[in-house]
Amino acid sequence: MTIAYPSTPPVAVAPSGAPRPRLTFLGTGYLGATYAICFAELGYEVLGFDVDEAKIAKLAGGDVPIHEPGLDELLRKNLSAGRLRFTTSWEEVAEFGDVHFICVGTPQRADGMAADLSHVESAVTNLAPLLKRKALIAGKSTVPVGTAEWIEQLVRRHTPAELGVEVAWSPEFLQEGVAVEDVLRPNRIIFGVKSEWATAMLYAAHKGVFDLALTEDREVPVVVTDFATAELVKVAANAFLATKISFINAMAEVCEAAGADVTQLARSIGYDARIGNKFLRAGVGFGGGCLPKDIRAFQARAQELGVGEALRFLHEVDLINQRRRQKIVQLSAELLGRGYGPAGPDLAGTRITVLGATFKPNSDDVRDSPALSVVRKLARSGADVTVYDPEGMDNARNDVADVTYAKTLTDAVSGADLVCVLTEWEEFRNADPNTLSDLVAGKRVIDGRNCLDQAVWVAAGWEYRGMGKPAVA
Repeated sequence: MTIAYPSTPPVAVAPSGAPRPRLTFLGTGYLGATYAICFAELGYEVLGFDVDEAKIAKLAGGDVPIHEPGLDELLRKNLSAGRLRFTTSWEEVAEFGDVHFICVGTPQRADGMAADLSHVESAVTNLAPLLKRKALIAGKSTVPVGTAEWIEQLVRRHTPAELGVEVAWSPEFLQEGVAVEDVLRPNRIIFGVKSEWATAMLYAAHKGVFDLALTEDREVPVVVTDFATAELVKVAANAFLATKISFINAMAEVCEAAGADVTQLARSIGYDARIGNKFLRAGVGFGGGCLPKDIRAFQARAQELGVGEALRFLHEVDLINQRRRQKIVQLSAELLGRGYGPAGPDLAGTRITVLGATFKPNSDDVRDSPALSVVRKLARSGADVTVYDPEGMDNARNDVADVTYAKTLTDAVSGADLVCVLTEWEEFRNADPNTLSDLVAGKRVIDGRNCLDQAVWVAAGWEYRGMGKPAVA
């Protein structure tokens, strides 16, 4: 059932007796911290939980451990208002909450492609035995289909039946860099439920979102559905986006062989309303903490369900994505006049600057970052690599330690034989190639995100290579 809010929502009374449901967010990583802070901004009493004492101490002190525009200010505002607290106590969580949102990580398993659900299981088995009244445990983490039914079994095993604790699933759709907006003004909300009470509790838990929409004369589509469909929505969306990105990168490979321009190709097909122009920018590929591991976990779950053939195409999507990273190394060898054989190039004695470490701009997230993947490949090929990123330097150092990190853009490019732009930060897009010309040893640039003005860089005397674009003298 799909409802375009505002409509007449079901009414629920919070089991705690509070005027609004008290919300807890289990896990204060990127997902949980963002939701906890934003829902406090919407007027809810919120308690954030994590087992990481250092992280909780930072949040309680008004310091967001991630970079997300606008989140620091909202954290401090709602801590001061008394609506938001953080804890490492399961007992406090159980006593406080009416709706407990599971926001823990579901990383790829070390022994295969499937999702590791140990953090989800730990959250449920630690919370459930401590509950003393009816509550709703609602998942937001991205999980394989069938997880909510499994959690329901865990809850039955660990709580007395007379409490009537229920389970629901309401997946998140955050985009790093604009996550605050995505929480406060979502483009849709999904309720995977089994009862009218669970539906009413989720409506009450999201009433602040709906009220904000009313003040702005917007509608928020709400899809009320079953567990399995709700779980599939997020992974299906990520699989589609990954496929669209890899499709245009596959077209970039064809364009590179044929001498065509993939940026003009993408613009042309994007005018077709059936296709659209979003996620059609060719480049070095997708990364981050969601798309890569989610499409692999989706394939693994399909195999378990006996329908692996249905998602076989996602294997090729993954392969295309990985090839684009190696393409940067190949282009580097070509621009620097080094041969490229089966074992790769020998880049010893070359100085290469990589601009960008995060998987996307306006974030400090380096998980499965294409930029850092390329950094590793260039370093293994013998290049002396220098990295600069406006926000991701500390995380990058923890991930890749054996390269040089510069404090500024100008420090990074000084003396470079080649500059590779691998994250489309505004600082890089707006950099003046004429100014940089006086700093580098060789005026060569690889635009791994097709975010630079090719004509301007070429006019400044740079040898430019884009992704899926013909070289211009």
